[in-house]
Amino acid sequence: MAADIIKIDPAHPEFAFVRCRDVISRGGVVIYPTDTFYGLGVDPANAEAVKRLFSIKGRSVDQPILLLIRDGIEVGNWVAELNAEGRRLMAAYWPGPLTLVFTAGSRVLPLLTGGSGTIGIRVPGSELTRQLLSFIGTALTGTSANRSGQESPTTAEQAASSLGSQVDLILDAGAAPGGLPSTIADVSTGRVCVIREGAVRLSP
Repeated sequence: MAADIIKIDPAHPEFAFVRCRDVISRGGVVIYPTDTFYGLGVDPANAEAVKRLFSIKGRSVDQPILLLIRDGIEVGNWVAELNAEGRRLMAAYWPGPLTLVFTAGSRVLPLLTGGSGTIGIRVPGSELTRQLLSFIGTALTGTSANRSGQESPTTAEQAASSLGSQVDLILDAGAAPGGLPSTIADVSTGRVCVIREGAVRLSP
């Protein structure tokens, strides 16, 4: 059975946000728009929901899943330490397409870290996505809404054709920007190590 698709009214997004919050609070899986592609979202504190996400995506357990948060203040909920390099890059590039990898805090599910002991986090550049995160009151997993190895979707229709029968809700906000994915930089050691070049080009 295909998931419901709800178009988000930018002027009055509350109806769609309430449905999303209800699904997430029950351990469900949603497809939602971000500032890059459409994402596959679950409550990162719900172990069964995270396991389901890995199954839907066909993702290997040694591959970590990043989190999207509404603002930098929430970083402390998920990381063991926030060092000077992390603070500098947060101030310079958030909100935006830069994922920072920190040492994971004690509440982070090991499955999310891919066994690495680190967790990738970012504040998305999309105001609508940040509003959604604020409304539902939790971070969301931010992996793209596609099977591993397939093309990342820029529309709800693309995501639905790939995963629509396996998720509980799809939020449609029109075309996502697409382009390059977020840059990923590991700051867990106190130094900056770029793991993936993407939309943000960090100075050497």
